[in-house]
Amino acid sequence: MKRKDFIKTTAAASLFTAIPYSATGKSNLQIETIKPKRLKKGDTVGLISPGGFISEKELNESIANLENLGFKVQPGEAVLGKHGYLGGNDKQRADDMNKMFADSKIDSIFCSRGGYGCSRILPLLDYKLIKNNPKALIGYSDITALFYGIYAKTGLVGFHGPVGISTFNEYSVNLFRDVMMSPKKETVLLNAEETNTAPEYQREIVRSGTAEGILVGGNLSIVVSLIGTPYDVDSKDKIFFIEEVSEEPYRVDRMLTQMIQAGKFDNAAGIALGVFSKCHPRESISGIGNSFSLMEVIYDRLFDLGIPVVYGMSFGHITNKMTLPFGVKTKLDVDNYSLTLLEPAVE
Repeated sequence: MKRKDFIKTTAAASLFTAIPYSATGKSNLQIETIKPKRLKKGDTVGLISPGGFISEKELNESIANLENLGFKVQPGEAVLGKHGYLGGNDKQRADDMNKMFADSKIDSIFCSRGGYGCSRILPLLDYKLIKNNPKALIGYSDITALFYGIYAKTGLVGFHGPVGISTFNEYSVNLFRDVMMSPKKETVLLNAEETNTAPEYQREIVRSGTAEGILVGGNLSIVVSLIGTPYDVDSKDKIFFIEEVSEEPYRVDRMLTQMIQAGKFDNAAGIALGVFSKCHPRESISGIGNSFSLMEVIYDRLFDLGIPVVYGMSFGHITNKMTLPFGVKTKLDVDNYSLTLLEPAVE
């Protein structure tokens, strides 16, 4: 089926579906935003593994990456911890994070990697301590849970950007420095010149337009998992940034449908989708034949929301990474594939 025909068909079908209800969870409308201090060369950064575990080789690579940015690195006590698929047990990982926020010698905190486990430590974090000692927390993927929990409980801005084991190429480093080290009154984040020709890297204007709002989001699986918990955030006037990896289209469909039915997009301002890498049909694994493509799912689920939506922005499980501050006022310009931070994200 051609995409235009698909859109017409799904638009007609949507007339017979129920209108999504509004979420009734606790609202964060009155939350007061806290910005951490800007980073500078010579700062000491903490390095922790709040989700999955890393090897000693990966630890050394992470330290080298951060030192190349001009930072001194202080690994956490449990940075090499291992407990099944976790980077140490829950208490060890939470203690590492709490200690990093408490330590006056630590200027900011980098996560060594993502990997499942961050949502497990949310009840163990000392939010009063974090609020009284605000620092930049940087990472992506499963680190999304920490951004949500900390913002919901304290208002502290987090940063969806490279982890220790990421590829720190010129594009990623330049945008990191623009956001974290040399903030301006407004910072324009433009897409990278992408050389990867895989279908999931292709840009797509799903619904044209511009929008302004507070930027929130992260990994789709994690965002969905926090609905109905004390760590979710209010979606009114928010611009959602969303990425995913290794999920087949029907799974993406299921997660977006959950967000719609939970009312998460009812009052949202816009949606910026990153690269959903490796999110293509795999009949040999799922047993699902005649699958919709990823883009068909995105049009079907998001086009009728009536807000600006763009796909293929430079963030996610990819080499070229924007650093996106969770919790600052931002403008989304779909037609120019850009996000503009309308205020500095750091003090």
